[in-house]
Order: sequence, then structure tokens, then C-alpha cells
Amino acid sequence: MKPTLPILSTCVLLSLQACMVASVQSNALSDTPGFGSQPVLPAPEQKLLPTIHIAKAIGWEQGDKPLAADGLLVSAYAQELDHPRMMHVLPNGDVLVAESNAPAVHDTVTGFKRIKKWVETMVKGAAGAKVKSADRITLLRGMDSQGKATTRTVFLEGLHSPFGMALVGDYLYVANTDAIMRYPYQTGQTKITVPGTKLTDLPAGEINHHWTKDLVASPDGMRLYVSVGSNSNVGENGMDKEAGRAAIHEIDIATGRMRIFASGLRNANGLAWQPQSGALWAAVNERDELGNDLVPDYMTSVVDGAFYGWPYSYFGQHVDVRVKPQRPDLVAKAIAPDYALGAHTASLGLTFYSAKLLPQTYAGGAFIGQHGSWNRQPHSGYKVVFVPFANGKPSGAPLDVLTGFLTADGKAKGRPVGVVVDKAGAVLVADDVGNIIWRVSAK
Repeated sequence: MKPTLPILSTCVLLSLQACMVASVQSNALSDTPGFGSQPVLPAPEQKLLPTIHIAKAIGWEQGDKPLAADGLLVSAYAQELDHPRMMHVLPNGDVLVAESNAPAVHDTVTGFKRIKKWVETMVKGAAGAKVKSADRITLLRGMDSQGKATTRTVFLEGLHSPFGMALVGDYLYVANTDAIMRYPYQTGQTKITVPGTKLTDLPAGEINHHWTKDLVASPDGMRLYVSVGSNSNVGENGMDKEAGRAAIHEIDIATGRMRIFASGLRNANGLAWQPQSGALWAAVNERDELGNDLVPDYMTSVVDGAFYGWPYSYFGQHVDVRVKPQRPDLVAKAIAPDYALGAHTASLGLTFYSAKLLPQTYAGGAFIGQHGSWNRQPHSGYKVVFVPFANGKPSGAPLDVLTGFLTADGKAKGRPVGVVVDKAGAVLVADDVGNIIWRVSAK
């Protein structure tokens, strides 16, 4: 009789745990991942089984909160949400929060890949990532004397793993996992009940490995830009499964026509316009299983027509020998990203600061929400960082803005995702393990 999937999976999981312990005992592991415009990249390491190092999700105790940098205060703006991911601030100051997770039918694979996926799901479940998607957007309005939202309503429901949002004129656009939907919007309304219309389909399907689709509108309101992550780590499901993926697409709002704006971006999120240069920027999650310090996640300006390497190379033209067949023609075109954000930090949120509320230190730079690693020893990410900018480019080392999301023994109280600037100039941070929106203001 053949062993069942759960038995096989248990064996694999035990093997992974044993491998992880051996790895920790035998290797001197770096505490400093690569950051900056020219990070030092170590030689790749390939193992039969990847490192698994889970930060078990435990949430925040009553009254506990992250640690803010000097000169800053942090408070809970909204609590008891359901896996808050990305946010969008409307012109009147209302804050929209996508409460979302992966769709129920997701990442369908077979054979050994199915076993590996089962183990990965167990790991991510312990890290707080395996909860049913609420499939809704919640509206938060105002602030009381305690710093909490005065109004909270279900703004839009019945969605399909929503993530990115953008308001253009009298229409709100929502990036579900499989389509961009358009809804009529009137300033001040607290709920949308009319059915939306589909602007365009997005790559999804049975695998849909990276399900999140972020969204931003062009400053002139003529186009939308949507991120679509890869369907694998490094193309192991076949490049035929990657059509239209690992890319940022441009969509003409008037016609719904869509084209690939830039490609080779394994899993882009945090789309934002840099105010000085006017360039589109994105935070990108890079590939796994090449070692603790490879490959750095990054943020980069996104150039029309550019190719950023995935899956054939990383951080420019460093070839990934695991990918078959090789494509030296594409590697020769690969552009190195602007700024490394540390290996396996899962940098998801990105926003630029042009308000005046925070100290001058933060003027013009970028806040990044780092969701945190599950496959690095020691952990990386699990914080919000700030990168200073000058003349439209990063100009210095990252600064810790919010920390304390991990306990001393490596458990996760929270995991930062989206970051936005509210109408008053404070920075809001979505925490999908704590189910809280944190508000960072000046002391």
C-alpha cells in the first residue's frame, strides 16, 4: 500500500526540521543581510531542503505595542480587524483597509510539489498567514481623544482576495486576485452597495502562487498599474505557467487595454510614485533557497520596458543556475534594482513621505513595511524601516521606525504589511497578525 499524503508530508516535515537543526548547529550565520544600492552578495548555497525558521504568530497582549524610533509615537488606530493587508487614503481623509488573504482554491500542484506545498502551508499557518479571507474593505474615519478611529463601517464586501485600491475621479478601483473591479464612489459615503463592473481580468488560475495584486493610478488619472507576482519560486512549475506574471502591467482606464510595463519582477508590491522624480517605484520580494543572505528583497524605480532578471538572474546579471533552460539573451538585458532591503525580509508596503507632521529626518524618503522571514536563520524583517532619498534616489542607510514585532524567543506579535500616510501626515501601518492598524506620529 502506498503511503498517504499526510504520512509522506509528516515525514518530509520531520526531515525538514532535522535538516534545519543541523543547519543551525553547523553554519555560522550572518546577522546582517544586504542593504543598499550596491549590496555585497555571497555565493549561492543550494541544499536538498530549504531552511525553515518559523516565527509563530501569538498576537499582542492588551496594551502592548511596537517600539517607535526616537521622536515618534505609535498608537493603535483600529483593532480587531481581520487580516488587514493594504490601505488607501481617500481625499476626505477616510482610510480604506483591505481585509484579505489567499483565495480558498490556491496554488494547486501535484506530485512532490504537492507535499512541499503542504509543508509550506503548515509553516505559513503557524506564522499567521493561513486564515480564511474576509474578502472585504473596511472604512475608518476620524480620530477620538484616544487616537482611535471614530467611525468604522464595512465599505465593500463580497470581493475575491482584494489587495490594491485606487480612487480615480468618481470611481474606486479594486484589485481582486483575478480581476480589477470598478465601483462608483461619492465623497463621504461609508458603504458601496451597487455591483461593480469588471475593467479587466488579471492572471490567476489554479496555481496563482503569488495571489496579491497591488494597484496604483497614474498622477493624471489616465492609467492604472497593477503588480502580478510569479507562479513559482524560480519557474519550477514551467515557464508556460508564468504568462503575464512576475510583472507590472499598465492598464488604459478608458479602454481596459492592458500591456506589460516591466517584467522580471518576482513579486512586486507597494506600488508608489516618487514625488521628486515622478517615477513609479515598487517593493519586490525576491527568490528563496539560495541561502540566508540571498537574494535581497529590494525596492526599485520601474522603467517602462525594462527586465529585472527573474527567474534567470538576480540583482542584475547574477545567473541562477537552477533555471532550465538558461536565457543568456535575457540576462544580458537584466537591470539591477536601485536598493536592496535585506534577504527574505518580505518587504511588502512602500510609501513616500511628503507631509510635514513627522520630524525633518523623514522628509522625502520612503517607509517600507517588512512582513518578515519564515525561511531565514536568524529572522529578518518584522519591522518598518525608512530609507532617506535625495534627488529622487536612495541616499543613505535604512533607519528602524517600528520594531518590537518579535519577542526575545522569536515569536511574532505582529507582521507589518501596507504603509500609507494619512491626511494629517501620520504613517499608518497594517499589521495582519496583530489585526491592528498602527498610527505613527510625532512625539
